[in-house]
Amino acid sequence: MSAPGQQKRVQFDFEVEFLNGGGIQGQEFRLDIEGDDIDDSALAQYIIQDLRLLMVGRVAILNKTIIVEPHKRSRAAATGEDQASATTLIDLSHTIEDGMITYKGLPAPLICDHLSRVQSRELYAPGTEFQIGKITMVANTGTYIDSPFHRFADGVDIAGLTLDTLVGLDAVVVHADGMSGRKIPAEAFGAVDVRGKAVLVHTGWSRHWRKDQYFENHPFLTAAAAEYLKQEGAKLVGIDSYNIDGTDDGYRPVHTTLLGAGIPIIEHMRGLELVPATGATFTAVPPKVKGMGTFPVRAFATLPG
Repeated sequence: MSAPGQQKRVQFDFEVEFLNGGGIQGQEFRLDIEGDDIDDSALAQYIIQDLRLLMVGRVAILNKTIIVEPHKRSRAAATGEDQASATTLIDLSHTIEDGMITYKGLPAPLICDHLSRVQSRELYAPGTEFQIGKITMVANTGTYIDSPFHRFADGVDIAGLTLDTLVGLDAVVVHADGMSGRKIPAEAFGAVDVRGKAVLVHTGWSRHWRKDQYFENHPFLTAAAAEYLKQEGAKLVGIDSYNIDGTDDGYRPVHTTLLGAGIPIIEHMRGLELVPATGATFTAVPPKVKGMGTFPVRAFATLPG
């Protein structure tokens, strides 16, 4: 037991490596703790959060010792900022066009007239004409949302998604463009508060949209990253890549973990380089279609004025 007025602190050295190269080190770093000890993984998380580090690949904790002295660290409660009325809208969706390929192996949409303007002139008064379009497409077209039903037969389908999970969500953007590898680990999210947020992952892969390169060697989240986002209470997860999972095999651990927890996924986004890390809200609403696991959305970010 520590003496009255004394508390436990941990002193340690650390090494941080970043996904895009380089790193930082710290010696004799001190941190207030509760209880008699703290494990290395929790210390690594504190380092990422306190220093607001992005694109972290590895954290090593070295020379850890527990000391007794008065606490000096104050933990400020996180507070939300009042948002002014929206003045900027950023479109985060690809345009659906006739003949385009979204996912290799799935058919392209067919867009045509069901009733052309010329045909409609025979049905209406002189000078009055209309066009009624027709589209044939798979649900995984353009920028689309995955509901739990996409992965699980007893999961909520597109029609069952509630508006409070899709509209005006506080957004955090993890800017992972330029990282050296394809895998985005859990540590990449450690510096941001994801609880109750739409977590949007900017990889820059959308620059390959409508090119053959889009379908090969895309960046994706690791299984551990999905588990972290689930445990930390993310409300929705989106990415501007070909798939939120790796596609080198038939396993889809990120889809399984997130959709199993009722967390919708949005893939094939664009424009995330225009959205700040914090401060925006996110909206992506599909039509209310029953019996569908996925469907295109018009996704956009709102920046306060």
